[in-house]
Amino acid sequence: MSVAVEPRQVDELLRRALAEDLGDGDVTTSSLGLDALPRAAKIEAQERMVVAGLDAAARVFTLLDPAVHLELLVPDGDAVAPGTELARIEGSLGTLLAAERTSLNVLGHLSGIATRTREYVEAVAGTRARVADTRKTLPGLRMLAKYAVSVGGGENHRIGLFDAVLIKNNHVDAVGGIHEALRRVQTSGHTGPVEIEVRDLAELDRALAFEPLPAWILLDNFDLPLLTEAVRRNAGRCRLEASGGMRLERVAAVAATGVDRISVGALTHSARWADVHMVLIESR
Repeated sequence: MSVAVEPRQVDELLRRALAEDLGDGDVTTSSLGLDALPRAAKIEAQERMVVAGLDAAARVFTLLDPAVHLELLVPDGDAVAPGTELARIEGSLGTLLAAERTSLNVLGHLSGIATRTREYVEAVAGTRARVADTRKTLPGLRMLAKYAVSVGGGENHRIGLFDAVLIKNNHVDAVGGIHEALRRVQTSGHTGPVEIEVRDLAELDRALAFEPLPAWILLDNFDLPLLTEAVRRNAGRCRLEASGGMRLERVAAVAATGVDRISVGALTHSARWADVHMVLIESR
């Protein structure tokens, strides 16, 4: 699954972010009498990073002033070195300085997610496992965060509670067991794929004994020996997802057990922001 980010959604988000930062206006720039001064600026990477969200970052400037001229110099998904020029902007100095922080916040956050995702994807290269995100995203930023994961080479898990059935441990406990949870979904009229979370091998065996089999089984916080045994018992009947504590240093070993997917909350909830900045330059 890969998210489709609607331009209107992005514009709404960016307008809220601008309003949060600007309020009634940039009093510093106005007090210095710099608002109307024509200037240019460049946005640069300050570290090695995978670029993501450059279009959205640039859009911040044109939302403030449609007359701003933009030149995007690299595509999303490119891995760039420190000092790489990512974009050039020309317009009034008031617009450049008013949009600067919001633009860099978007670009730094999304590029950080894409960079972290790329590290995980490269760590599992050569195995069957795919790296996927979770719903652990900042409120209001989920679609952009999941877009950044896809730019980094990862897969998007379900977008929200509305687009896929994932029976979690609390669901299982609430209805009294694995079979009852699967039975209720089967008789509910839902026709799409079903995934169910299991906490141990006994629950795995119960899920594998149900007909029809779920499409996916989520192995929650299994250690490496348990993952290996789960793959053996499954024998290719269902697709298996490993989740819980998926640190970068152990993800290769998890992938080597033969699971089909590894979901990693840290892609979005713990990715460090990529270091980007804007520098004023002379107009051409």
